[in-house]
Amino acid sequence: MAKIPALKALLWDVDGTLAETERDGHLRAFNGAFEALGVPWRWSEARYGELLRVTGGRERLLHDMQSQPQAPASGPARAELAAAIHRRKNALYADIVAAGDLPLRPGVRELIVDCAAAGVAMGIVTTTSTGNVEALLNAHFGVHWQSLFAAVVCAEDAPSKKPDPLAYRVALGRLALDPCDCLAIEDSPAGVAAARGCGVPVIVTQSHYFSGLNYRGAIAVGHSLGSGRDWRPAATLGKGRVGLGQMERWHASSAVSA
Repeated sequence: MAKIPALKALLWDVDGTLAETERDGHLRAFNGAFEALGVPWRWSEARYGELLRVTGGRERLLHDMQSQPQAPASGPARAELAAAIHRRKNALYADIVAAGDLPLRPGVRELIVDCAAAGVAMGIVTTTSTGNVEALLNAHFGVHWQSLFAAVVCAEDAPSKKPDPLAYRVALGRLALDPCDCLAIEDSPAGVAAARGCGVPVIVTQSHYFSGLNYRGAIAVGHSLGSGRDWRPAATLGKGRVGLGQMERWHASSAVSA
């Protein structure tokens, strides 16, 4: 019988996984940037949910401009406006985070502490910008937050957005680990596809905008790391929060079923 590989690294997505950043952070910041720059439209919560099908903030802006009659007519002018909105949005997002308005999702901090105590490496694997990641993690873990993570991969490192697996490919290279040594935590079908595209097993903690969808390829799906209830397949280590022990069990199950 082949030996089941131990869990050596937990790989975290950011937006929607560490915190409800999309609804409570980025949407607010986008609308604030529209207002600050005199852009004559706003995004509703529902409209932003539709736009999340497009990965990447600039890409989302450019996609939306196709249906905005008051958007600039030319491609270069749209690109210039999208870049200006995105810069202002990121600054406003940092302000929202610094004000304490974006708490970590339940169970996230505790699982990060579990991994640090047990010597399980962690990585950040996201296609959001470095500045957004720094703002969120600096607010919750202090200026030395990077010491918690053996690899941090952001949009600048992997310009091809999820579901493209590039970000995971870069992270695996920096960690010098095989995909089977790792477990990813994502919240969206695109994130699941990115992890699976590199052969990394993945679990899903459903976020506000990505709930009840088809997470094809995920080994477990649940609503929160803060509770062992309502996971599919069921969490086997009680009904408290989902800790490292449960992650190791799910990781082992992925190796058995591979």
